[in-house]
Amino acid sequence: MILRFLAAIVLVYAFGFLGFAVSLPEPLAEQEADAVIVLTGGAGRIDRGLQTVESGLVKQMFVSGVDPEVKPREFAVEFNVPRQTMDCCVKLGYLAVDTRSNAGEAAQWLKENEFTSVRLVTTDWHMPRASSEFAETVPADIRVYQDAVISNPDLATLYLEYNKLLLAAISQGLPV
Repeated sequence: MILRFLAAIVLVYAFGFLGFAVSLPEPLAEQEADAVIVLTGGAGRIDRGLQTVESGLVKQMFVSGVDPEVKPREFAVEFNVPRQTMDCCVKLGYLAVDTRSNAGEAAQWLKENEFTSVRLVTTDWHMPRASSEFAETVPADIRVYQDAVISNPDLATLYLEYNKLLLAAISQGLPV
């Protein structure tokens, strides 16, 4: 009986992982929003956020989780952001150190600016957990659109992220 129970748990876990791995989110189409939140840590994320600003899909961009030693001018040079765009439309957040604190930092910025809709930009494999954290933190009246950056994650990255997603769900008391 115990062996069957353990086998069932392993199967549920394995099928959950498989579902996670084959259903990674995709980039968002031409959806307008008030702002874009970009979570640091993955290739293409900041470029994707800047594309939404430059194309007029959003008015403001907030980059959460920037290293405190990075100054706005350094950021602008690194990502080839014109000074005018940097001055009007890009805000750097230095408080976040993980996905949960990204959500908290971003939620505060969204409330301060009275935004009602936002594009969330992160890597495809990170989006399920980031979305979960944002759903717990961002006020319910703010619409969050998922805008994933396509990547080619290896099996180890997917495995680690799936386990982080499960732990986040357990800690939030949510069904996975």
